[in-house]
Amino acid sequence: MTDVTKSAPKIAGMFDAIAGRYDFLNHFLSAGIDRRWRRQAVQSLGLTGSERVLDLCTGTGDLAIALRSGRPAAVRVIGIDFAAAMLAVGRDKLRRRGLADRIHVVRADATRVPLPDGSVDGVTVGFGIRNVDDTAAACREMVRVLAPGGRLAILEFAVPASPLFRGIYMWYFRHVLPRLGRLISRHDMAYDYLPASVGAFASPADFAAVLQHAGFVDVSARPLTFGSVVLYNAKKP
Repeated sequence: MTDVTKSAPKIAGMFDAIAGRYDFLNHFLSAGIDRRWRRQAVQSLGLTGSERVLDLCTGTGDLAIALRSGRPAAVRVIGIDFAAAMLAVGRDKLRRRGLADRIHVVRADATRVPLPDGSVDGVTVGFGIRNVDDTAAACREMVRVLAPGGRLAILEFAVPASPLFRGIYMWYFRHVLPRLGRLISRHDMAYDYLPASVGAFASPADFAAVLQHAGFVDVSARPLTFGSVVLYNAKKP
């Protein structure tokens, strides 16, 4: 059985080891649908063009870039992650796209966000919340840094509810994805960890309850692509 222990050094080291191939694998293994998921997350925030947005667990910055590429776009984006090599890849992307002055990335832990209370208008997380050891603490930090009325959008993998699609999905996740991931990333653990971590993560209803307990209101969980991904939205009162 794959170890899904989520200590910060272990997870950061695993993602750092695959940082150079991470973007390619994301697009390849999802058949490019991951770009659409990010656009949907950005659209769900209802940006007006004046917002400051925190992208937590930013990785190589794809969701942060989507926040700046939307119409309207966030005026300022701060990306936070604890994996140094992932952030290095992200910084290179930002420089190439001329976005380094509009997206600022910082190495930090999702449970100890180095931002003042009420300092951002939106928070996003793209496929990273299940990797946080203390999910509830990270959700409380999101509430803390959001201004009153601020909005949240979280994308996370889920196990589909439909028996037919769940069977196809789990076969792909358990057998095809790990083999392709190992072949391309040349890392033995990362793409075994992915399906194991998805299976171990809270159900959509349970994670929605975590968000509510953290202090969010108007919490919703919207299934995407046959329920293989869930878009969570919420607001700070």
